[in-house]
Order: sequence, then structure tokens, then C-alpha cells
Amino acid sequence: MLVPVLLFIVGLVCLIKGGDWFVDGASGIARRFHLPELLIGATVVSIGTTLPEVMVSTTSALSGHGEIAYGNAIGSVICNTALIAAITVAIRPGQVNRITLRTPVLFFFGAGVLYAVVAYVTGYFSRPVGFVLLAIFVIYMVVTVLQMKKNPEEVETESEEEPARQRTLFLEIVLLVIGAALIAVGARLLVDNGTKIAQALGVPESVIALTFVALGTSLPELVTAITSLVKGHSALSLGNVIGANLFNLVLVSGASVSLKPFTIPQNSTIAGHNASLVMDFPVMFAVMLLLTVPALIRGKLSRWQGILLLLIYAAYCTVQFTM
Repeated sequence: MLVPVLLFIVGLVCLIKGGDWFVDGASGIARRFHLPELLIGATVVSIGTTLPEVMVSTTSALSGHGEIAYGNAIGSVICNTALIAAITVAIRPGQVNRITLRTPVLFFFGAGVLYAVVAYVTGYFSRPVGFVLLAIFVIYMVVTVLQMKKNPEEVETESEEEPARQRTLFLEIVLLVIGAALIAVGARLLVDNGTKIAQALGVPESVIALTFVALGTSLPELVTAITSLVKGHSALSLGNVIGANLFNLVLVSGASVSLKPFTIPQNSTIAGHNASLVMDFPVMFAVMLLLTVPALIRGKLSRWQGILLLLIYAAYCTVQFTM
């Protein structure tokens, strides 16, 4: 019991320090090249925080469990939006750049509709679908890079508390890479050893699966969101969540499906239908619409959005526990 507790603490320290360095490196790169923090969050930072999901899903696919990527993708989008983004918005609502936000949001809903059509119509994710999803990821990255080059003046500087010292570009990249690695390692240590501790304390496996394991792959986004808030970079956090949601659909699922096609699993039913199709997809689209549509219309986020999203997430988890 002592070893899991010590490793749990080590994982927590890795997460905290990794998040600190990761956000410092990302925000430093954004300032250096006069790039919007929201777009940096929706590309570079999102790739870093999505790496744990990529590793888990592709490893599962290679071992013959490609359907894990499906639950991982949908569940992570709901968790990222209704918990992580909700915390950010509830604590620090503020202005957003509608032009900058538009690209990742449009790509997300485009990919989400494709994902839903495949799920509802065929119920089978084939290898060509995986290639299409990966192609969307590549197109998104190209479009975003071009947008950054076209609008370098759209810098969002939310904090004047950054240290005055100037870091070199190399150091900022090193901070970004080491931070991402520490977050991935810390998340793994936290989940694995947290699960062992919970088992030793007699916590049911179903509860462990819905807490430690489900939240585990979203820990990088959560740590990045909290660290970004503390450092005054809420745009970086919002961009990270939206970008990570898109990457869960097109990169995580795309890589997994390309390696191992799968049929949508059916673990439970609602009114005789697959519970995932009845509840998970509608909740995923609902929380993303609630987060992004008001921001695109009004150019700002409000505290009520964060509170409502948290209530939806609590209700969603409650239903999951009772099914």
C-alpha cells in the first residue's frame, strides 16, 4: 500500500509541475510569434494533452480492442466540455475572439456530424472512415497554420503577471515537450496507483472505472486548464479544450480505426436502444453547443454557462451510475 501511495504523490507532483512548464512554453511561443493564445491552445497544446488518449486508444486497437477508442472519444469530449471547460468558464468568464474560435468549432461539428452519421447509420467504423478522420485532422492543422500566418496581430494577452525575463525559443520548446511528458507520466501514475489504492480500500470496480479511469485521460486537459487560469491564460485553456475535443474525434479515433476497425459496443440499453446512441451523442452535441454558440454570437463567455455545464455533467454521471 505504501508504494502506490508514494507513486500517487509522485504522479500528482509530475502533473502540477508538468502543467506549469507546459503552459509557460505554450504561452511563450504564442507571444514570441504574435499568435492568438486560443489557436495555440487549439493546436500545439491540444496535441500535447491528447497524447495520452492517442497512446491508450492505439495500444488498445493493436491488442484487438479498438472499440475502446469510441468510448474514450465520446466520453472525453463530454468530460472536457462539461467539466473542464465548465470550471474555466464558471471561475473566469470573459471575452473571446469569435474569428479565432470559429475554425476549431466548425471543424469539431463537421467531424462530430460525420462521426454520428457513421454511428447511427452503419454502427461500424471501417478503415476508410479512419483515413477520412485523419485527413480532417491534417486539413485542420493546415487551415489553422494559414490562419495564424494571416492574422498575427490577433494576440490575446490576458495576463501582465508573466515574468519579465526573456526565454529563448529553444527553452520554450523544451518546456513544452518536457511539460507534456511529465503530464502524461503523472496522469498514468495517478490513475494506475489511484486505482490500486481504491481497490485496497474496497471501492467497487464500477466506481473506479467511472472515476479514476474515465477521468484519467482527461487529467492533462484539467491540469492545463487550472494552470492556465492561475497564470491568467483562459483563452489558452478554452482553445485547448475545443482542440482536444476535435482531436479526440479525428486523431484518437482516426488512428485507432485505421489500425483496427470496430463495431459500436452495446453495454446497456435505453428503451431497447443502444444507450450510447440515445444519450452519449446527444449530450456531447448539447454541451458543445452550449459552450460555443453563445461565445460565437456574443463574443464572450458567461458564468451561467459554466454552472449549467457542471450541472449537466453531474446529471450525466448520475445516470451512468444508475444504468
